[in-house]
Amino acid sequence: MTEVRVDAPALTALADFPDTTPRGIAGVIARLVNAGELGAGDRLPTVRELAGALGVSPATVSQAWQALSRAGLIESRGRAGSFVRGAASARLAPRMRGMAAPHDPVRLDLSRGTPDPLLLPALGPALSRVSARAETGSYQDEPVIPGLASVLATSWPSRAEAIVVVDGALDAISRTLDQVVRFGDLVVVEHPGFPPFLDLLDALGAEAVPVPLDEHGMLPGELASALARRPVALLLQPRAQNPTGASMTVERAEELARVIRSSDDADDLVVIEDDHSGLISTEGDVTLGAWLPDRVVHVRSFSKSHGPDLRIAALGGPRQLIERIMARRMLGPGWTSRMLQTILLDLLTDGASIDAVAEARRQYYTRQRALGDALRERGVPVAPADGINMWVPVLSERSALVQLAAAGIRVAAGTPFLAASDAATSGNGARSRRDGDFVRVTVGVLRDGADEVADALATAAQHLVAGGY
Repeated sequence: MTEVRVDAPALTALADFPDTTPRGIAGVIARLVNAGELGAGDRLPTVRELAGALGVSPATVSQAWQALSRAGLIESRGRAGSFVRGAASARLAPRMRGMAAPHDPVRLDLSRGTPDPLLLPALGPALSRVSARAETGSYQDEPVIPGLASVLATSWPSRAEAIVVVDGALDAISRTLDQVVRFGDLVVVEHPGFPPFLDLLDALGAEAVPVPLDEHGMLPGELASALARRPVALLLQPRAQNPTGASMTVERAEELARVIRSSDDADDLVVIEDDHSGLISTEGDVTLGAWLPDRVVHVRSFSKSHGPDLRIAALGGPRQLIERIMARRMLGPGWTSRMLQTILLDLLTDGASIDAVAEARRQYYTRQRALGDALRERGVPVAPADGINMWVPVLSERSALVQLAAAGIRVAAGTPFLAASDAATSGNGARSRRDGDFVRVTVGVLRDGADEVADALATAAQHLVAGGY
């Protein structure tokens, strides 16, 4: 591809810049890219060149460039400059690309963060039972079938004014953020945290404010400091946190709620909880909604417990916010297939399916315990984890990935999970980048061979000083 250099005069000739805030500049460039006026591989003006042409500070243009980069429209190549990103990379957002496993075969793939397919309840019996029981009489019917609505309300961890069904946890998180977050807003996130959350914030032009964890979840003192920056939302995973496997205790949840309630800077804060592994978690159901019912949106996914391809999650919280989310959704997919809802209802109430999920929960606990014990015996400082993932310190992320691949084992790189890759923090993400890196290991699919995997991970973690998170 021949490089096309677009200088500042050429760029300002292509379009007017009536709004010279970072958001306005980024919006103009985005429209030029989307319209094809700027093509893949085009080299953009330098920050100083465009700042001079627009009569703004270099910092203003730099913020616009950062927003475009986070949204995946442009990329920086260091001294070579900033370039329009090619369309071939657009299917996955930047951090999701970093999580994606290569297509080449490997003996043991522990990188994907997915449940063991052998531990999912059988869909065949449910499909045969519900094939004639799902109908829609009108586009304006209630979005949740009555039976499922009743089961969800009964099992919800706290009082919720409204509970609806959407197409998976990320759909729920995305739709909630769309209603709460605007360009330039701050959102508190876990550090380390789930990469797609960070991609979503980048796409919205929001800034992530990372707060570290310990084995019980987000640290209250660090949260209090983050709230002083007046964020509009807080994203957290109450159980089986991805990537660390940490689960909040009731005591920690109450403490976090107390911090939020007592902060003068958090009057309008919305708490968004992603309980993605609830039914396979060994820890108790917990939500800040027990203390903050008017500002907590709780998401419960059934992908880990009943199958990722069902694409169903429940979303509950304050009625006014939930109704805004659903009103906007009616202008898109409208509702989640009532056939899929009927299948999920069958799985949640059928005895054999309930037993299958209980067995999966037991198996995941056993696999976590086996690998965790084996690693600690070898001097690798990992804390007990819940769910299907484990966050393992290594001497060098890149070297660990190569060493493990040579042993036929694939794990996920830790970098995409870090909201601030150069931060030296405490808690689950505590280890400074100078002291060591991390990899995420999907223990849930490790049916046997824990000692062999522990040997390989211990080799990758050699020379680390033991001492916990």
